[in-house]
Amino acid sequence: MASALSPLSPIRQSLPSPWRSRFPFMNLPISSFSSMAADEPHDPSFESLEVIGSRRAMLSRFASLQKPYRPFPIIGWNRHLETIFAAFFRSLPRVRLRRECLRTSDDGAVALDWVSGDDVRLPPHSAVLILLPGLTGGSQDAYVRHLLMRARKKGWRVVVFNSRGCADSPVTTPKFYSASFTTDLCEVVKHVSVCYPNCNMYAVGWSLGANILVRYLAQESYNCPLSGAVSLCNPFNLPIADEDFHKGFNNVYDKALAGSLRRIFKKHALLFEGLQDEYNISMAANARTVREFDEGLTRVSFGFKSVDDYYFNSSSSNSIAHVQTPLLCIQAANDPIAPSRGIPREEIKKNHNCLLIVTPKGGHLGWIGGEEAPFGAPWTDGVVMEFLESLEGEKTRSISSTREITVVQVKYTNLFF
Repeated sequence: MASALSPLSPIRQSLPSPWRSRFPFMNLPISSFSSMAADEPHDPSFESLEVIGSRRAMLSRFASLQKPYRPFPIIGWNRHLETIFAAFFRSLPRVRLRRECLRTSDDGAVALDWVSGDDVRLPPHSAVLILLPGLTGGSQDAYVRHLLMRARKKGWRVVVFNSRGCADSPVTTPKFYSASFTTDLCEVVKHVSVCYPNCNMYAVGWSLGANILVRYLAQESYNCPLSGAVSLCNPFNLPIADEDFHKGFNNVYDKALAGSLRRIFKKHALLFEGLQDEYNISMAANARTVREFDEGLTRVSFGFKSVDDYYFNSSSSNSIAHVQTPLLCIQAANDPIAPSRGIPREEIKKNHNCLLIVTPKGGHLGWIGGEEAPFGAPWTDGVVMEFLESLEGEKTRSISSTREITVVQVKYTNLFF
């Protein structure tokens, strides 16, 4: 912790003065933070993580997990403060992106943002990482950019999958996307595999993007073209998440996300003009909550009888049993939007392909801890990349072994012919 806050730290040096005045504890000397941590009541949950899964032994090799998870002082001690701080004050890495608009089979469109120049800079066999942001999120979000940059530094080819209407992705039909909708992801994965046929593909999803990703893994099951995946802050059980979404301070998040949905809808309102059936366009256009937006538009667009029917049948907690791809799920026990009680622990435990890490703190998309705290990358980024690199290493070694066996067989055959 001290090294992250040393006087020479670029993160601390770049802290604008308005932020210093708004968060005066940022001006405290390092010793102050050390004493705060020392005076904090001992909590066993701070010393270890909840880890579930038959492949948990692989985690013991990760450098990112050699130290106990410790949230950043003050910010990381309250789930709402951590969630909001990460959303507004996490640094945004600069990267030049190249946009590709992909037309889908139903005449819709999604936007794929690649790192500009990587198509010629990286070797053709470089592993590909597909990123799925959360609800209304996209390549402009800090948590997406940080993982993108970390993967790129490791030599990975990265592409951000911006869903319909997100990050200014074009909307060409009266249909957005939903927690149940995996068709666009299927087409994105297929497109990427055609572009880079000799590469192993992986995916990381956050929040709603994680829910869609896990559903996709289960849907594809044994035929999934992905070599591995990571789910972060997944709400998993949507009825439970919806129930908690309307409690206390969570209403702030609900209204904020509803506002983002309304803004996306109003940009493309003419596409929805005159829709009949059960659509309630007025309710969607003026939705004060995510549930109202889903009632007026989403659940009708995707053929559900009610919002509750939509939430129940779109929950990725129902999909874990069918996942046949290596999957790491990382959750925060105090996540206000993806409740801990909704995590399908027993299902994950029974599936040998799945691993679960639950941190004691972290908020939603927060995880302000580790060497880059409080303004740098989330603590999870190091774990995510070590998991993916471990899988890629296994795949590479497996391919090399297969090639060696083939060469030996050919040489052996040539001795007799």
